[in-house]
Amino acid sequence: MNIISSKCRMFVKTARDTIFNSKFSTARSLILGIETSCDDTGCAVVDTEGNILGEALHSQHLIHLANGGIIPPIAQNLHRENIESVVNTAVKNSNYSFRDLSAVAVTVKPGLPLSLTIGMKYGKYLCRLYNKPFIPIHHMEAHALTARMHDKTVEFPFLVLLISGGHCLLAVAQDVGRFFLLGSTRDDAPGEAFDKVARRMKLTNLSEFSKLSGGQAIELAASRAKNPLQFKFTIPLTQYRDCKFSLAGLKTQVRRHLLEEEKKHNVPPDGLIPDVFNLCAGFQLAVTRHICQRVQRAMVYARRKEMIPENSQTLVVSGGAACNNFIARGLQLVCDEMAYKFVRPPPKLCLDNGVMIAWNGVERWRAKLGVLHDYASVEIQKSCGQS
Repeated sequence: MNIISSKCRMFVKTARDTIFNSKFSTARSLILGIETSCDDTGCAVVDTEGNILGEALHSQHLIHLANGGIIPPIAQNLHRENIESVVNTAVKNSNYSFRDLSAVAVTVKPGLPLSLTIGMKYGKYLCRLYNKPFIPIHHMEAHALTARMHDKTVEFPFLVLLISGGHCLLAVAQDVGRFFLLGSTRDDAPGEAFDKVARRMKLTNLSEFSKLSGGQAIELAASRAKNPLQFKFTIPLTQYRDCKFSLAGLKTQVRRHLLEEEKKHNVPPDGLIPDVFNLCAGFQLAVTRHICQRVQRAMVYARRKEMIPENSQTLVVSGGAACNNFIARGLQLVCDEMAYKFVRPPPKLCLDNGVMIAWNGVERWRAKLGVLHDYASVEIQKSCGQS
């Protein structure tokens, strides 16, 4: 009897040590995330505790900057050329193998169809090769939920503002995969507006601005303004009581100011107006005021409809344009006034990346939501409405 008890104890100890000392256990799942919705090829391995185990990113920024904007076929070819090495690097950096992964999460909407197709096809290939489930990911939901990996105190429901090159929207994140859309843009997104305005101002003709995105260039130029109020702007939609955005009118106002200044100072075709920094500052201020007013509107609406508990009001802001520190400071002031906690992921997680896709995969894996073993019918979507 004692011999049997001793053997049982030894078996239990051995089994326990094997589980807790092994490289991988069932209590800790690993999700591979692949992002190719636009012009960045990103991949990451994230575990169910929110640890980033390995990541890699290939940026096409300089190529598209030289072309004056993103050309979809070129973006697709660059994704095709780099996706295998980016994925292999991320997995290698994690110190795990493909067979250790629990699932593969891939952006399938919204985005550039040619770019999305590369990521989706490669993700499905990996799932077939290693017999893993496939988790289709909504790009904007991934941006919205990344804050929950960065700040573990963020709980549902919360208000989310997503501002990027292709999107501008306000929503209440009610749960994983469940969002209530409050408003989106009628025309341009902030990142798109910044890019077009920076191009029209010819900021890349200045050497120190030549490798910056439009948003980065506008923010840097605005920081050097001597008189940010020199140029007058009318803030759009102030009389509208909804939560929609519109930036096309502000672009038109910039163009009018530019034409007047270029004529006044006889500026050559490749030249910049003398007060270009002041114009950048005025434009950035107008965009920030517009965004802040819409966000405040959303907060008022959410409070009246009791959509978010008053004792846990949180605003999450993400997307590429969320990297703009001037906009972030404006939003912080609104949050202070409205008794909201302000949460913004680190800049590299605001931009498109594989980490946010892997983390959204983790959220769905834990919620047992959209984890597919039969994924043959999953297709990409260029755009989509309320999720």
